[in-house]
Amino acid sequence: MQFDSFSDFLAMGGYGFFIWLAYGLTYGLLIGLVGYCFWEMKAFHQSFRQKLARAQRIKQYQETEHP
Repeated sequence: MQFDSFSDFLAMGGYGFFIWLAYGLTYGLLIGLVGYCFWEMKAFHQSFRQKLARAQRIKQYQETEHP
């Protein structure tokens, strides 16, 4: 498909608004999904470190002389 000018390319035969809106929403959602995955991964690692530190404190407490 060839266009005579850049404005014709953007207009896409009268459907440009819907086409570019679809592209924008798609890429926006994909970027949001990737960002959310990184945020969840960061939260998981933080929670895991906290649980590991707690387990180490409990183990250390149990190894000391406490009846």
